[in-house]
Amino acid sequence: MKNILSLSYYDLPYYLKICFLYLGLFPEDYEIERMRVIRLWIAEGFVKEIGGMTMEEVAEGYLNELINRSLVQVAKIDGVGRLREFRIHDLFHEVIISKSREQNIAAIVSKRSTTWPEKVRRLSIQYTLGNLKHTNRFSQLRSLLMFSVEEPISKSLNPILFNGGVRLLKVLDLRGASLKILPNEVGKLFHLRYLSLRRTEVETLPKSIGKLENLETLDLKNTNVTELPVQILKLQRLRHLLVYIEANHDNSRIVMGELGRLTQLRRLGVRELRREDGKALCSSIEKLSNLQSLNVGSVETKEIIDIQQLPSPPRKLRDDPLQSLQDLPILIEIVLFKAYRGEEMCIKSTGFQKLKILELYSLEGLRWVRMEKGSLPHLEKLTIGNCELVEEVPTGIENLTNLKSLELLNMTLDPHKQGGDYWKIAHIPNIQIS
Repeated sequence: MKNILSLSYYDLPYYLKICFLYLGLFPEDYEIERMRVIRLWIAEGFVKEIGGMTMEEVAEGYLNELINRSLVQVAKIDGVGRLREFRIHDLFHEVIISKSREQNIAAIVSKRSTTWPEKVRRLSIQYTLGNLKHTNRFSQLRSLLMFSVEEPISKSLNPILFNGGVRLLKVLDLRGASLKILPNEVGKLFHLRYLSLRRTEVETLPKSIGKLENLETLDLKNTNVTELPVQILKLQRLRHLLVYIEANHDNSRIVMGELGRLTQLRRLGVRELRREDGKALCSSIEKLSNLQSLNVGSVETKEIIDIQQLPSPPRKLRDDPLQSLQDLPILIEIVLFKAYRGEEMCIKSTGFQKLKILELYSLEGLRWVRMEKGSLPHLEKLTIGNCELVEEVPTGIENLTNLKSLELLNMTLDPHKQGGDYWKIAHIPNIQIS
């Protein structure tokens, strides 16, 4: 059976073979997030921009090709039918491990695997640190990923990672590790492109983070980090900054006003905003020409964020933060959380020509949402949640022919009632009402 399955591997084009073998770094039966592996492939240098496509788009094409060849299995999809997570079949996983071992692609530390190659290029530590010790085998280490290791890692890993012996490291994924402090010596990892501290207990970033000039992904989700050092602005190649900045920290306000210098940034999330933070926010986002996702939240329900400072907001709509953002065609996803207070939200006919996802949460006072014909032509998902005063589905939603998913969450609105307006949303394939 393995020999038969190996034929599928040999049939792959050269650029997919290494991407496929790389999946062996993940544990057996592990559900792999689409965007996580895309960012990892990019950091490893497996993906190049082609034909005007971004590297993220090219990498997603690689993943789709592996799916079409039945080499990976779809595990979860989102509300618009887009892949969220996938897994590798057990038999294919064995093939990957075998081929990776033959080509010295990666080494795995687990309860069952104790064999070490002479020179380790990529290391996956799964469930246990085992007898991990510093040896000259790590001098060629390019990538280190950890999975479900509950043991404190400082004593075992710090001497390996931060003593200058792994200067070639490109990927450091410590997701879920027992780590409270990121050592200042992280600044020695000059070639680092991907750093994930997700689900660790890290509270602050050292100033030396600014020395990582090649960093493309910094994942701080589900950590205790709430403010960023100003040295973060030196990371000119940063494409994915995955963190919710709490703007009520003075240091974070300084950084927020300068985020426009990170011109490669694709995603930005800012919470705890106050009205006066709007000017700094607008100053930054108008310069982020590659921005694809914006998540904005205010410090209190009654706080109205002042984002009238964009260069040319529509004259009649200066009190509407959503409309003030409307001149930015770069946004693919907008999440507004407690950032708007008004009875009616009107999206004009020229509004958001590239927007795909719009989520509105906890907008106190909102009663009506109106979309003029011609607006939101590419919108695929609309979510309205915790807006208790909204009693009608958005006017004009019937014109959104590309809408695939509508979610009305924690609301009393019921378009199915007799005399209701269910006809407006009958064309939407996926509707969730609670």
